[in-house]
Amino acid sequence: MKKITFIALLLISISAIGQSKYLTKTGSLNFEASVPSFEEVAAKNNSVTAILNTANGEFAALALVKAFRFKNALMEEHFNENYAESHKYPKATFKGEIEDFDFDGLSEEGSSMSIDGSLTFHGVTKEIKDIPLTMKLVDDKIILSGSFKVMVSDFDIEIPKVVRNKLSNEVTIDFSFELVNK
Repeated sequence: MKKITFIALLLISISAIGQSKYLTKTGSLNFEASVPSFEEVAAKNNSVTAILNTANGEFAALALVKAFRFKNALMEEHFNENYAESHKYPKATFKGEIEDFDFDGLSEEGSSMSIDGSLTFHGVTKEIKDIPLTMKLVDDKIILSGSFKVMVSDFDIEIPKVVRNKLSNEVTIDFSFELVNK
């Protein structure tokens, strides 16, 4: 009888743990490094994987670098070969924790929060603090979105002199995730 009770409790606890994870494989990550008066330098990636642990506010995201799409195919090729070196560094990751996360406080109106974490890109990991984000709970889905800026130079990416005035060192990153309970 004790074994049956133990197994039942174990299965219930495993089920409860599983319910605290929300994830997506179709998250959106956009960046822009444009300079006024020159061609737009922007890309979109709509196949970002992300997971949120609602028990503690831990969040992680993974983007394949080659999945960023530019308007200009040549620009995409230069990004992958010369700047991101996606053959050498195929993934970009973010791991962090949402400050004062409260799943029970989420609503359709949305809540403003912030996250601290580490962004790894081009083989370099950079700590980023106080990234503002908005979270909503709509139809049992968590909608998480926000924006932050990073410097190209912080990730050991060299911009050739010939295009230095056409590409900003400051990159704006926008993200949006529709996470479902798994």
